[in-house]
Amino acid sequence: MKRLSLVLACLTTLVLGWAPTHGAVAATPSIGKIVFSRYHPAIDDNFLYIARPDGTARKLFPFPAGSPNWSPDGTRVAVSSGLGQIDCSSTCAGFTVIIDPSDGSWHALAPVGMPEVGTFCSLWSPDGTEFACEGGNDNHHSRNGVYLIRSSDGGGLRRLTNAGGMSDTPIAWSPDGSRLVFGRSDGNGGCSGRSAIYVVNLDGTHEHRITPWGWCDNHGDWSNDGRWIAFERPGGSIFVVHPNGTGLTRVPLFTSAGRVFAGDVSWSPNGTKLVMLAFAPIGDGSGDYQEGIATAHADGSHVKFVTVSPTFDHEADWGGRPE
Repeated sequence: MKRLSLVLACLTTLVLGWAPTHGAVAATPSIGKIVFSRYHPAIDDNFLYIARPDGTARKLFPFPAGSPNWSPDGTRVAVSSGLGQIDCSSTCAGFTVIIDPSDGSWHALAPVGMPEVGTFCSLWSPDGTEFACEGGNDNHHSRNGVYLIRSSDGGGLRRLTNAGGMSDTPIAWSPDGSRLVFGRSDGNGGCSGRSAIYVVNLDGTHEHRITPWGWCDNHGDWSNDGRWIAFERPGGSIFVVHPNGTGLTRVPLFTSAGRVFAGDVSWSPNGTKLVMLAFAPIGDGSGDYQEGIATAHADGSHVKFVTVSPTFDHEADWGGRPE
């Protein structure tokens, strides 16, 4: 089982794929199409899974992959993957892989931007025509920022933001596709006093900060009614905020056994629930926690586990059109 100190360590190092182990606890069956990444310690990397209604999960792709995102029509999943390559010295970027979960077939878009910028692209635009990408260059930080490419062929690379020597990670598109929310953090992926979450127009104008300084995240979501952006504050607390930065509110997450720590939050297709990685106390007095993908009502109530991970489940995305 996980102890609270390990829970907090995990929630502050999500991008590093840290993964403790614990005993199995039964998951609560859930409905819907939820894809997520599961850490595999033997290779120190993640594989892509999809949750079944009975709470079990099946692997969806044979190679290590991360950052899964459903297409707007709920028929395909895009991930970033190295396709099993050990040496990335010639690309040091990710293939955008588009998967059909119905039969497991897939095709890859070649990495774009090298050697000027390495890109990792799997976040669909609402109309399905583009991907938003994290872009960077370890030797020339002036090139770090958010980039866009066509989803059809991976072409048309264009820059959206300038990270100013830090790192910009796209988090979510606005429902109408006119804006993007992104996280700005230190180059090593950590939060600092200069970190924050921002919104920017798709023409690069009106870039504005929507969180206090020192907050950052690389996975969140924009509600389908356009009113709220959900994200994790470092330390395992889920917050929502309006796109103009007003209305910042913590979402209280509790079970009968106590507080739930969470991250990697996304909205359900109809906007009434949240899906997230969650650490919840076992409730037997041991101080141990179970970890997996969980859902909750938008107000934080009715936390239910979809999976209970043998390692570490994260980066959940709930697919399908709104009901």
